[in-house]
Amino acid sequence: MTILYILLGASGLVLLWLVLVYNRLVRGRNMVREAWSGIDVQLKRRADLIPNLVETVKGYAAHEKEALTRVTELRAKSLSGGGAAEQGRVQAELGRALTGLFAVAEAYPELKADASFRQLQGDLTNVEEQVQLARRYYNGAARDMNIAVESFPNNLVAGAFGFQTVEYFELEDAADRAVPDVSFK
Repeated sequence: MTILYILLGASGLVLLWLVLVYNRLVRGRNMVREAWSGIDVQLKRRADLIPNLVETVKGYAAHEKEALTRVTELRAKSLSGGGAAEQGRVQAELGRALTGLFAVAEAYPELKADASFRQLQGDLTNVEEQVQLARRYYNGAARDMNIAVESFPNNLVAGAFGFQTVEYFELEDAADRAVPDVSFK
């Protein structure tokens, strides 16, 4: 009879452990989904600002068609979705294109002085900061989920219930990681 109680107690502990690990994995998966939703919201805000920015620049710099077309194409790509790695690549390209668009604006003093352009530029800067914060939050949630999925003995439960590691939202271009060369000469 004592052996039966010991077996029942051990089975209960194993079942309790399985439930706890499963719930931790579910919580991690939901945190990753929430974090991705935060990135998605900020990227949508960014994409919504771009047409207004393009139209404002177009009014002053109509012959800068290549830069305007590139930004518009990348905006459309960014709205088409995709995983974290794909969105990271597209968003890095879009960031470079927007930098090019602002470089075009530097050649037009009237555009730089335009109040709506300055407002849009400020709004875009604010959204970029929010994207960075959302990206850090997502990558933290992804890291925690990946640790939970890959750690022993959690990996046994994760594998049994189909939990998988998630991609990080990373910069694809090595040049984006490079430290800028600053010189005061």
